[in-house]
Amino acid sequence: MKSPFVAGFCAAGALLTLGLLAGLPAEDAKSADKSLAVGDAAPEFVAKDDQGKDWKSSDHFGKKIVVVYFYPADMTGGCTKQACGFRDDTAKLKDAGVEVVGVSGDSVANHQIFKKAHNLPFTLLADEKGTVAAGFGVPFTPGEKEFKTTIDGKEVTLTRLGTAKRWTFVVDQNGKIAFKNEMVDAPGDSQAILKVVKDLKKS
Repeated sequence: MKSPFVAGFCAAGALLTLGLLAGLPAEDAKSADKSLAVGDAAPEFVAKDDQGKDWKSSDHFGKKIVVVYFYPADMTGGCTKQACGFRDDTAKLKDAGVEVVGVSGDSVANHQIFKKAHNLPFTLLADEKGTVAAGFGVPFTPGEKEFKTTIDGKEVTLTRLGTAKRWTFVVDQNGKIAFKNEMVDAPGDSQAILKVVKDLKKS
């Protein structure tokens, strides 16, 4: 939502001011300004999954309930807690007919390490250029960053080309946005989604 302080400015000025207020680069402000709303159709896209294969939204959206959660980086503290929450609730989510997909600016190789290290049973998509994030209106900051971690006793460096904000969406059986959360509690995200799905099935 735009601040009332920028309402009277031209579009370009408003985007710049919004970016400054949020502490984001101008390109991130543009993404946030185009954010999807509940009831909007989920965007169509193709992205590489953690096996290096094309994951097409058209094969999933409109066929089942799909949770699409954006997170900053593989193997980091909050993101690991969030992913492990979805892992631990996999059986409940599957029983509810829900598919979970995680999206970050990490590479396919990073995702493979992340999945193996924490036994993650769901798909991770590599959104290195922020294309998927842009489709959902999720702020994405380009820029190479490195994260060092230890895998099987060896230090490994994970490099990503961009960082997405932690936002979660639920796409319903009709392919529309049924829920969005821009203030995600990483450890509790899966539990929150289970409640959303339960309420969605009641409506």
